[in-house]
Amino acid sequence: MNQKYVGYALTGMSIIILLMLTFTKVNVDKQESYLCKLVEENPVQTMEECPAHDSNTSWYILGAFFLVSIALAIGVLMIFTPEQENKKEEYKKVDMTKLDAEEQKIIRLLEEKEGSTYQSDLIKETGHSKVKITRILDKLESKGILEKKRRGMTNIVVLK
Repeated sequence: MNQKYVGYALTGMSIIILLMLTFTKVNVDKQESYLCKLVEENPVQTMEECPAHDSNTSWYILGAFFLVSIALAIGVLMIFTPEQENKKEEYKKVDMTKLDAEEQKIIRLLEEKEGSTYQSDLIKETGHSKVKITRILDKLESKGILEKKRRGMTNIVVLK
């Protein structure tokens, strides 16, 4: 499901719930105010005996406001955050018939590793020497098939 639609649904529901909570809070405040007024007019009871002062309803409503506000913020964030595409990277088509067996092996290893790997891993997986791998990679790089990027003491090899 599209992230933006979920964001719109969450935002809409949050706004509706916020409106409902607002009306509920106003109604509860009126009732509590009325109870306090009755207790104040009654000479037998004191304000400490007012049932409105013992109620936790206002705190529950404020907690609900907080939770719905978080849901609203998440909904708005989902609407305005760009969606990440889960597509597999496409690499330049390589005519494998024009490559020798060692070059084809390197290309296949890179494709298996989603287009990039460390040069040292290629050395381990092929069993070739550092010099031989470097020469093969240099040939492939000159043909525009891959690119070597320096990372510390090693290279990352990336398909173009």
